[in-house]
Amino acid sequence: MRNVSRSRNQLLKNKRILAKFDSVLCISPEGKQIGVMAASEALALAKSRQLDLLLINPKTYLPVCKICDSGKYKYNLRKKSRDHKGVTPKLKEIKFRPRTESHDYEVKLRHAEEFLYKGNRVKMTLTFRGREREYKSTGKELMEKVAGHLEHVGVPEGYVEGRNNLSRMFVPLKSNRKLKYNVAPEANASDPIAK
Repeated sequence: MRNVSRSRNQLLKNKRILAKFDSVLCISPEGKQIGVMAASEALALAKSRQLDLLLINPKTYLPVCKICDSGKYKYNLRKKSRDHKGVTPKLKEIKFRPRTESHDYEVKLRHAEEFLYKGNRVKMTLTFRGREREYKSTGKELMEKVAGHLEHVGVPEGYVEGRNNLSRMFVPLKSNRKLKYNVAPEANASDPIAK
């Protein structure tokens, strides 16, 4: 004979309730309280409706049982737990260089705007190579320009300065985020992004 241990989320139903409890507080399928009755009486009531008797809360003074379809009840519990998890914001990183051409800059700016609009945080990283390291002030100017272009969807945070790079985090606005650069080309022709 195997020793089978039940997981915590496994619900007791029908005859297993009879073996464990004498009387229960019974709830109808509509969610109304029927009252306190013997477990065998509650099971007979559930069988007459062609449903299961399911143990909902065993930790109260009287265990609470509900007459319902056990499969549907478990499905709804799983569905609630999935919906409850929600969406967590992610960190997206966009890398560019101080001498990035205007078209590449616009593409990276559109990506950053889209990420911020969707509620993700964005880390903009400006990488310096060789003699570019001597001109980090131009990199800060470029970061300020990026902050100006993204102010309608995100708020910039402080700089993180390394030997070869300069990074800045952008956090999405809590409300009133709107797309400015990710629209149809005809609608956006009057507002080009100037470098």
